[in-house]
Amino acid sequence: MARREPQFNQQVLVDTTPMPADIPSVQEIGATSAPLTSAAFFIGDKCKAFNDDYMKCKSESNGRGEFDCLKEGRKVTRCAASVYVFLCLTRLGLEDVPGESGGIKDINTHCLKQFTAHWECLENNNHHLWECRKPEMELNKCVFDKLGLKKTIPGAPENQTPVHLRPKQIYAQFPGPQY
Repeated sequence: MARREPQFNQQVLVDTTPMPADIPSVQEIGATSAPLTSAAFFIGDKCKAFNDDYMKCKSESNGRGEFDCLKEGRKVTRCAASVYVFLCLTRLGLEDVPGESGGIKDINTHCLKQFTAHWECLENNNHHLWECRKPEMELNKCVFDKLGLKKTIPGAPENQTPVHLRPKQIYAQFPGPQY
């Protein structure tokens, strides 16, 4: 076998094709995986209608969902950004950013400490949710008390205790009650 030198492409590929004019532009969320994982169930609760519209559009488009459903996808991104942005505003030192009024904005004032504790726990524990149940419980309680958003796991059996409410986590580093 002939020896050849490896060739590496270190360039960032950017698609410069502009979006169609009839699709409204939306700024991407720009978050890492830990804060998004921490906020995922609240984003799902708040944006359920937009997600359902997008999934319905994709299922009806016969494989062309990425093109035919751009408007619905933008609505999902805009809704998720409104939830996530208000979760992170105070951490970034910003106070006054336009967005949805009421509800979600209160996380700035009431739940930022719990949100930060939970996503930092996820970041430090390789995203193992079972290692971060205590900060998760505190975040869930704060968001429910202040905003009325409840963490529900889609497809979870109704006759069983949800995994995030069980007092003993199977894979936790320290067996026994976690909170």
